Amino acid sequence: MGINAGLGIANFSFDDPRGFWKWVDMCDQGGIDSIWQSDRIIDSSPNLETMSVMAALSGRTSNIKFGMNVASLGLRNPVLMAKTCATIDFLSEGRLLPAFGVGSALSRDFTATGTPTKGRGKRTDEGLQIMSRLWSEDRVSFHGEYYSLDEATISPKPIQDPLPLWVGGSAEKAIERTARWGTGWQAGIESAEDIAPVIKNIKLRAIEVGRKIPEDHFGAGFAFRFGSENEKIVLKQKELLSKRLKKDPKGLIAVGNKEDIMQLVHSFMNAGVQKFILRPLAFGTQDMIEQTKKMIEEVLPEIAALRKRHKNELIHQSVGN
Repeated sequence: MGINAGLGIANFSFDDPRGFWKWVDMCDQGGIDSIWQSDRIIDSSPNLETMSVMAALSGRTSNIKFGMNVASLGLRNPVLMAKTCATIDFLSEGRLLPAFGVGSALSRDFTATGTPTKGRGKRTDEGLQIMSRLWSEDRVSFHGEYYSLDEATISPKPIQDPLPLWVGGSAEKAIERTARWGTGWQAGIESAEDIAPVIKNIKLRAIEVGRKIPEDHFGAGFAFRFGSENEKIVLKQKELLSKRLKKDPKGLIAVGNKEDIMQLVHSFMNAGVQKFILRPLAFGTQDMIEQTKKMIEEVLPEIAALRKRHKNELIHQSVGN
């Protein structure tokens, strides 16, 4: 993949479905690498269900990739999820980027669906193994604490072989999951300073278990806005992040011009990130369109230049060796 940038969406920030599709079409034709939908079910704010969005994007788009940022596997049956992902990847001709995490114990999604939070980590561990095997093997037998399979098969298999399996979370157990079963890692709402040791530990642990995760499969994201720090939407976002994280949201939002955005990109790159999920800080269809248009016209060329430069450096290193 190399260094690249996609767009992330959480709340439905469009006027109506037509506005959403107008934005999607622009992303698909404008060179955006990928669209990532957050996973929320029970929420007073309007949010689209993540797997439904993946299926819809598969049918609407032709070029762009799409993923979940990230789907709670502690909340979902891994066999059904494996089948869903395989179907979407097959119909989209290999453009799905599955990404999973445990899910927060504080999430109302668990209580509302009658899913116990206890054991969600172990369920996720077993689920990651089951999905990766169902995507690649013809007969899968598995006997764990929560799931049991006897020569199970799904068909058709995903187009991508192997199908990517991005893992979210920064706790010690999340590091272990990523090292053992993940093909990539995606940060949450964390600064470059927060994630640098996580990426380092994932790489070290992967080596210990006999695996290697590609350098360009470590991702992070942040909100951006072409505008002013004094805009209401910016002040509100900072207030929300401060309350949620109980700390200064510095390093989580880039506001200003392309130089401000690229400055934050570089700080994450120094932490080991090459995959970016940038979240437009906007409200309403027109605002989303304008923010995304500026990102395509001003930021994507900078990202492309970084990708080319990095690729040339790798070539020179290879020749030198």
